[in-house]
Amino acid sequence: MSIFERFFGSSNDRKVKTLLARVQKINALEPQIQALSNDDLRAKTAEFRDRLAKGETLDNLLEEAFAVVREAAKRTLGQRHYDVQLVGGMVLHQGGIAEMRTGEGKTLVATAPTYLNALAGKGVHVITVNDYLAQRDAEWMGQIYRFLGMEVGVIVHGLSQGQRQAAYNADITYGTNNEFGFDYLRDNLVYDQGEMVQRGHNFAIVDEVDSILIDEARTPLIISGPTEDRSEFYRTIDALVKEMIQDPETFEHDEKQRQVMLTELGAERIEEVLVAAGHLEPDTAGLYDAANVSVVHHVNQALRANVLYTRDKDYIVRAGEVILIDEFTGRMMHGRRLSEGLHQAIEAKEGVVVQPENQTLASVTIQNYFRLYAKLSGMTGTAATEAQEFFDIYKMEVVEIPTNRPIARVDDDDEVYRTEAEKNQAIIAQIEDCYRRGQPILVGTVSIEKSEHLSDLLKAHNFEIDGKKQAGIPHSVLNARYHEQEAEIVADAGVPGAVTIATNMAGRGTDIQLGGNVDMRLAKWREEQIAAGAEPTPEASAARRAEIEAEIKDRKEKALAAGGLYVLGTERHESRRIDNQLRGRTGRQGDPGHSKFYLSCEDDLLRIFAGDRLDAIMRTFGVQEGEAITHKWLNSAIATAQKRVEQRNYEIRKNLLKYDDVINDQRKAVFEQRAEFMAAADISDVVEEMRRDTIEDLVTRHLPPKAYAEQWDVEGLTQSVQIFLGLDLPIKDWAAEDGIANEEIEQRINAAAEQRAQEREALIGDHMRNIEKSFLLQMIDMQWREHLMHLDHLRNVIGLRGYGQRDPLNEYKTEAFSLFEKLLVDLRQEVTRWLMTVEFQIEEPPPPPAGQMFEVHMNPQTGENEAERGYLPDNVPASEREALPVSALPAGWEQTGRNAPCPCGSGKKFKHCHGALV
Repeated sequence: MSIFERFFGSSNDRKVKTLLARVQKINALEPQIQALSNDDLRAKTAEFRDRLAKGETLDNLLEEAFAVVREAAKRTLGQRHYDVQLVGGMVLHQGGIAEMRTGEGKTLVATAPTYLNALAGKGVHVITVNDYLAQRDAEWMGQIYRFLGMEVGVIVHGLSQGQRQAAYNADITYGTNNEFGFDYLRDNLVYDQGEMVQRGHNFAIVDEVDSILIDEARTPLIISGPTEDRSEFYRTIDALVKEMIQDPETFEHDEKQRQVMLTELGAERIEEVLVAAGHLEPDTAGLYDAANVSVVHHVNQALRANVLYTRDKDYIVRAGEVILIDEFTGRMMHGRRLSEGLHQAIEAKEGVVVQPENQTLASVTIQNYFRLYAKLSGMTGTAATEAQEFFDIYKMEVVEIPTNRPIARVDDDDEVYRTEAEKNQAIIAQIEDCYRRGQPILVGTVSIEKSEHLSDLLKAHNFEIDGKKQAGIPHSVLNARYHEQEAEIVADAGVPGAVTIATNMAGRGTDIQLGGNVDMRLAKWREEQIAAGAEPTPEASAARRAEIEAEIKDRKEKALAAGGLYVLGTERHESRRIDNQLRGRTGRQGDPGHSKFYLSCEDDLLRIFAGDRLDAIMRTFGVQEGEAITHKWLNSAIATAQKRVEQRNYEIRKNLLKYDDVINDQRKAVFEQRAEFMAAADISDVVEEMRRDTIEDLVTRHLPPKAYAEQWDVEGLTQSVQIFLGLDLPIKDWAAEDGIANEEIEQRINAAAEQRAQEREALIGDHMRNIEKSFLLQMIDMQWREHLMHLDHLRNVIGLRGYGQRDPLNEYKTEAFSLFEKLLVDLRQEVTRWLMTVEFQIEEPPPPPAGQMFEVHMNPQTGENEAERGYLPDNVPASEREALPVSALPAGWEQTGRNAPCPCGSGKKFKHCHGALV
């Protein structure tokens, strides 16, 4: 600590001190607010809004609004905001990140700034990490907002379009980052402004901000649609690759970079078998010939699936489906799929049904979605290690909020053993010691495989307790396989003598409370009573609650006497934040606690970054079998290794953002222009301008301005006019006239095209404006989809420009700009060609494509797709939504647009007739 900080405190201390001064003003208002009746307290909301309308700012209202929320929380939840919680709320209101320790009540912290900013009437979005937390927090904290006269909405998977619109129109909307991001993308794919669900991006509070804006931000959100089925080809390639990799000389595996590639020998062997099997043309230049790029892609993905991805670590197979596992939380990610055919390669590897690939329709990065918000804030227990990234990318400063009570947790130095077997013996011994003393222990692992191996060791461990032999240590396992019991297992993890093994998900969403969780115990008792046919009365519930509270109080005293919760980490994660999240499960609200990490030279992090060197040091100092080394310098060395990995991951995220920034302006321009067209009643001026620009492009291309008349491509122009305008004009005769200029020919073509357009409009009548808008929106979507596909392909190969001493990013910018210019030219020409040449059937106009769409968000390490079938209809009861069929329509009707006339001839819109059934 510097001399300046000793006397004046750190910059963080000074910020907190300033905010605490405002807390004193809030506290001074408490007696006045307490004296208000419920109705008077509720009337404060209307008063605040009236004052805002008269020119006051949100900052002017902060002290009063926070005091009102604090009082409302006391009356509805029985909880009063601590002073430090109000400090955290002010940090959120200012657009910063509040770093608060586990158990400090972050969920309650968000209520004050959420209420204050919702007064403006522009909507506040509270972002959580999963649907369970979104629903829980919306219902739990929603009691405060509803008491104060505000509406609360929640966005979760499976809602209908109408339900989503209602949720977004509420004052406060809870939901996950994926739901908000995908709704933004879907809003830019609809064909009617009334189908859009979001109403702007005013203010967002992101819970677990490090998980969402850091971990999830390494890959973009993508809306995709299905392509052709190539499942058999995946199986064929998988069989060939499995046989080839039996020889390790055929591929190189880089564990640090998580990459695998064919060696020269491997390329030769796979080329031979592919030619023999007829999958490569024998007369091409070889495996890497341009004609074989698709085959090479399949080979590379099959190689990655078989070498990089491990069953029960990266994914599990359940009911014939490959389900990915989140490396950061250990949860199963139902519906998410790896991109670019990698998931299909894993399905082929495991012998399950291979689903078809998808094509990108729209995409946005997490960074660029959240930068749409006028004000963005967040809260977490672990943000300081990524403070620089938060400021660089999102312009958010991290403020560490003091704990309400001093931390009493003891964090021991790491113990490092030579082998994993020795480490496991020490872990079992520590678990047995805690179990004997009745101290609850939470054991953190990094994968399902290791959690189950440790579980097997505990089951096989024999020992004596109180003179009696006992076979195995009773324990609970919390990983993706037992995801359904997560809340129940975590709620009981603080019971004396409880042993809980968790895979990177300790307590997510459910606090570990010493002695047990009253609400969880009571809810379980109610379920048991109802299952037995006895609906519990309020009196019986109150009596049972009193019994449970007394029992838990006694258990808590025993757990405290044993030292509180013991957190044992079996391995260091790549990210320090994940380790800190595990460690932070103990010592909440001033409780005693203990934490220690047990490592070995065979752990992935140490083996990859320092295993050989560390093992040599241990041998040099004569460390015996079963002995461990412990030192503060060792902790620093491990932290340095973790920093390297974090820095590499930061570079991945920065690199992704740099490339996405190149097309972000293009995306904004296209989406904004599309929204304007959709909102306009008449776009005939736009269509006419496109037609004139198209004619100018055609004339300039075939009749260059500075060329002689004999150099003109008159035949080419005649054919182009026929193709794009449907006109058979005597351009050859015009060009033969003495002294005629290309400008005059352009004018004549424009005049003829104008006349044809008027004739077609007279024939079609009032439908012309709708047809123009429909075609324009369809063409924008089609051209944008192709543009994204070209950019994807460009992104995959642009790195090779580096071998030519050219900056790949600059090359990408140049190429992307050229592709965007081509998109605009193609859009003008295609809209003109369709509107000038297609014959229309007025009774049934061509509807916009409404094919099945999927959500895709790739895993932070690699990439996954979350798939859903779009919105559910408004008229389907919630009880029937899960069983809703994909389609109950006659063949061919599935492609009918929601706002198009129903093909049955009823005269109703499709969405109000047969479309309501799908």
